[in-house]
Amino acid sequence: MNDQSKVTADHLRRDAYLYVRQSSLYQVANNTESSRRQYDLRGRAVALGWPADRVIVIVIDVDQGQSGASATDREGFQRLVADVSLGKAGIVLGLECSRLARNNADWHRLLELCSLSGTLICDEDGLYDPGSINDRLLLGLKGTISEAELHFIRARLQGGLLAKAARGELRVRLPVGLAYDQLGNVTLDPDASVRAAIEYLFGCFEQTGSAHAVVKQFAADGLTFPGRHLGGPHHGETYWKPLRHDLVLFTLHNPRYAGAYFYGRRKQLTDINGHTRTVLKPRDQWTVLIQDAHPGYVTFEQYEQNQQTLASNAAAHSHAQCQTVCAADGHAVAHAGYSATGAYRLPDDVRHHHASPDHGRLCEPDYLQSVHAVPYCMARLCLLPLCPHDLGRRHPGDLGRSRFRGRHRCAQHRWHCGAGLGLLCRQAKSCRPRPAFHPPRGTGHRPALVRLVRL
Repeated sequence: MNDQSKVTADHLRRDAYLYVRQSSLYQVANNTESSRRQYDLRGRAVALGWPADRVIVIVIDVDQGQSGASATDREGFQRLVADVSLGKAGIVLGLECSRLARNNADWHRLLELCSLSGTLICDEDGLYDPGSINDRLLLGLKGTISEAELHFIRARLQGGLLAKAARGELRVRLPVGLAYDQLGNVTLDPDASVRAAIEYLFGCFEQTGSAHAVVKQFAADGLTFPGRHLGGPHHGETYWKPLRHDLVLFTLHNPRYAGAYFYGRRKQLTDINGHTRTVLKPRDQWTVLIQDAHPGYVTFEQYEQNQQTLASNAAAHSHAQCQTVCAADGHAVAHAGYSATGAYRLPDDVRHHHASPDHGRLCEPDYLQSVHAVPYCMARLCLLPLCPHDLGRRHPGDLGRSRFRGRHRCAQHRWHCGAGLGLLCRQAKSCRPRPAFHPPRGTGHRPALVRLVRL
């Protein structure tokens, strides 16, 4: 069957779609011949029978510079698939099937939609009807080869890198405190102050065994920690900044400070929606790990001991998270003596309060923990119903409204949990009423914590 016999009047009645894509912005800027060949395919629509006076070729080229490995971030391909499924396209033109997709799932989904809607596919080699079994087999084979090409390209590009990394000769970005000399060898930073700061960090951790204690020690001594500009006009220059907890963990977890060369410590995982995320691999799965490859600040044995200490600290911290229990009347009570961590803070008008000694031993400051890091949603669900003067109470269905009506005075501005966790209103004379949860009318009990969390 020739190409002209595959084109029917129904195909000519619909529009022709031309999909243009190159995998990187470098190719878009430099491989201009490829772009010209793709745009020249508009003439194929005229050659296949679309009227010259009504040549409607919709060009989709918004995916320029994006890879065809996934359709997740390709707006143009998603529009093409949508128009094909709606029966708007009579033919889809592309230089080759790899321009449309390098993923079999995306490719076969497009073939199935073209088969159901009666849409033709045309590339530089010929015209295909996905509704025909022979053409469908050929298109499927082309899609498989296109996906395999992506693996071959990556293997060729990464083969040399992996070979150099296996010998420890692949140059990678070094953390602060390490530098390359004129011969390309890794040495300690020539700046004595930088070396002293890193040595002091490892010494503090060896004495205290806690990353938080290291941060506190640096703050108490008024010390800063070095950093390195990674770009801009000051690229490669050293600057000083306050030490943070995440920076301590990065330093302790980095084997380069132990004189070890590593490569392939992370890998990328792709979910069902095509989104990728980076995760750390176990040490036995690292691509390359060469001990004593260059000078370091600690030995590799000390590095392993630090990892064990950090792991035990993390395990202990996970068991000491803020715990809540359901009291007899349905209130949520937070136990003091446990640390609470989270990514959000409480509102500014709620502050941590240390109870006075006359409230008993459980209310002493040593038994209280800061609640600034408790997630705001948990604070609303668990802590705020404890207020004995929660005026302006509302049904849970009314929580979505923007503001409460008016402002109410509190007779007491200090209220405590049963285990000693106290909150103090920021303003002494007035405070905004807090949302509280109430059971449906007609019931004589307050809702339990389980119901609060579910709401």
